[in-house]
Amino acid sequence: MPYDALADRTAVITGAASGMGAATARLLAAQGVRVALLARRAERLEELAAKITADGGHALAVAADVTDQASVDAAADLIHREFGRVDLVVNAAGVMLPNPLDAGRADEWQRMLDTNVSGALRVIRAFTADLVAAAAEGRTADLVNISSIGAHITFPNYAVYGATKAALTYLSASLRTELGPRDVRVTNIEPGLTDSELAGHVDNAELSGRLDGMFEALGGLSCDEVADLIAYTTSRARHVNLRQLVVLPTRQA
Repeated sequence: MPYDALADRTAVITGAASGMGAATARLLAAQGVRVALLARRAERLEELAAKITADGGHALAVAADVTDQASVDAAADLIHREFGRVDLVVNAAGVMLPNPLDAGRADEWQRMLDTNVSGALRVIRAFTADLVAAAAEGRTADLVNISSIGAHITFPNYAVYGATKAALTYLSASLRTELGPRDVRVTNIEPGLTDSELAGHVDNAELSGRLDGMFEALGGLSCDEVADLIAYTTSRARHVNLRQLVVLPTRQA
């Protein structure tokens, strides 16, 4: 589906090296959006940027780690130098590391908190002024946070992951009270089972097998389908905010 209203916008997409972030970058670029690709894996970003450019789009590969404030600040400086002000931010970076709570995996807890919550906050901090300024000029301005159905549906052994996503969902709702009156839209998207690299992060063989079984029984969304939802949401008239979107495979619903 074409989304002509997106043309000439400038987006920052975190987690752009794979999954929903990469799919969103490809789709937005195809609609005429200048896309800044932000993730840790520089080689993957360069490959994606080259593909987008070859297809006639405009992409900037920015190797950065959202768990590090200095890295995010340096990335923002580079994006501003190359692309100027940003009017669309997609927080797609995330990790999912399920384990029983009594396994005591504090390393996994910290990684999820640093990426899923603090990482999103660092990116929001870096680009909120851009979004507010763009909206003040009468342009469309969007912040899109990719949360999870796990934010409010509980799954055994996913307690910490779900808590980080619940925090992101709450953050999105609260930010609307601050940014909405300034015409910046905040959208929170909660996908269900999605075929992405998240499942590959799981280092518990039993839980990994269960997840595979869920995909076999229920099917899963593709990353391109989530990207299409993001493009639809951000291409609406600027006074229309699709604030909370839950998207699930039909059998999971």
